[in-house]
Amino acid sequence: MVTVDEAKNYLRIDIDEDAPLIQTLLNSAVQLCLDVARCAREEFEASDLSKVAVLYTLAYLYEHREDADHHELTLTLRSLLFPLRESKNMF
Repeated sequence: MVTVDEAKNYLRIDIDEDAPLIQTLLNSAVQLCLDVARCAREEFEASDLSKVAVLYTLAYLYEHREDADHHELTLTLRSLLFPLRESKNMF
């Protein structure tokens, strides 16, 4: 969905020293977005919105490594991914 090179470009990082950290944060960002979206992975990966959400999450996690507010991040992702979210309690 998002490569390390795309992530480095988005984060405006030119050095390779942070590549392992970026890959770890990228994996976490994808999983977090999937958890918030509550939709099938295929549907998630097919949406341009999901790529934006993953990049946003990656940037947030990278920039706030020491002081991340995961509650704030999750609320933002819920708003961003609302069109993809599947309700588990449909009437």
